[in-house]
Amino acid sequence: MRHDQLFLWFVGDPIRPRPVGPLRLVDGGKGVSLQYGPEWLAHGFPLSEDIPLVDIEHLPRWRGLAAGAVDDARPDRWGERVIEYLDRPPRLSLMEYLYYAGDDRFGALGVSTSATEYLPRRGGPLPRLENAQVLSEIAHKIIAKEPITDAERRMLAAGGSFGGAKPKALIEIDGKQWVIKFFNNEPIDAPLIEHASMTLAGRAGIRVAATRAVPLSGESAVAVLRFDREGSQRIHCISAGTALRAQTIAGEEPVFGYPQLAQLLRRVGVTAQDRHLQDMRELFRRMVFNILIDNTDDHEKNHALQVFEPSRYGQYRLAPAYDVLPSNSGQGCQEFIVGAQQRDSTLDNAMSQCELFGLTPTQAAEMIGEVIRVVERWKEHFAEHGVCAADIELLAARIDEGTLGEQRRSFDPLRRAAPKRFRRPSPFAR
Repeated sequence: MRHDQLFLWFVGDPIRPRPVGPLRLVDGGKGVSLQYGPEWLAHGFPLSEDIPLVDIEHLPRWRGLAAGAVDDARPDRWGERVIEYLDRPPRLSLMEYLYYAGDDRFGALGVSTSATEYLPRRGGPLPRLENAQVLSEIAHKIIAKEPITDAERRMLAAGGSFGGAKPKALIEIDGKQWVIKFFNNEPIDAPLIEHASMTLAGRAGIRVAATRAVPLSGESAVAVLRFDREGSQRIHCISAGTALRAQTIAGEEPVFGYPQLAQLLRRVGVTAQDRHLQDMRELFRRMVFNILIDNTDDHEKNHALQVFEPSRYGQYRLAPAYDVLPSNSGQGCQEFIVGAQQRDSTLDNAMSQCELFGLTPTQAAEMIGEVIRVVERWKEHFAEHGVCAADIELLAARIDEGTLGEQRRSFDPLRRAAPKRFRRPSPFAR
């Protein structure tokens, strides 16, 4: 089935979905535009800053994307792979991916074939925790391009096209939706290490999405509680990439970085009780933690914002942290810009622009010291959470040795917090 036009809906309350407007395939099939409908123009809100509430066709400003926040409604690499495997659409345009992603996509947006009735592509009931082993085996079959049974196909269709790059699925645990992430032939037990890393981040004062380890036959999985769901309600969320692109002048390349995201939160974060300042400072803490545990896969889709009361204020909250684990790459640079030395994975670089996070040098140094004290016990914490000794030893070569370990051991909060004093030369000195 070809889809050159579909219709965007807002499904914050799934019982009362609201039509937003038509989506149209543009740019030779490489992009998708949005035009708000009359009802949304009268009673809606801008879904992101680059698609304001005006009666025009909002075109994507970068090739290969959908307009504004609509781009976050499409699947990433794993979701695309599942769609290609299950549906084999005759044409693989961005519009097809938007449609076949189904009803349980990220955030509160939905895609329908009708302008007057919410008619998404629906799957069956979500698999449950007891189906995790079968889902893992299905994921391995997809990776190997092996056939699956009709029963496996139905299970996969119910929750298999969620975003991200690695194999995952949606499952239900105790009436809530979780994303379960499977082993992907990594040299280490990445799912169990992610669970250990996320809980360690929580000890470091970082708000993280809840996780739980899921033991499977011969391997592990990790389940991550969805932060874009609250009971039966869906929370409008956008990725940091979408938010930072929205403030970029057309024709210029967006700048993706921690300081840039902190300044965006300063401008449009939730102001009640200085939540925006708290989020800015927590973002600094996350940046430091990622540096110290060698999480260099901190790109713009691995940070998200929740839109707080969008119909009234449209202010942003920093969503809980997710996808936090050592990359085990030793590359020495982050995906997200850190500071004046761009992406260098150093505490010097983190300190270089601390004022953009609402921190004085003293406060920034104290916060780094707090994170260091937690990370110092990472081996013990990982072992307590079931990570094997061989994996801990392999990670230690990155985290404890070389540049990362040295700067962690040599960082002195008192010395680093002290302001630099410059003495004027004496006019009598020779």
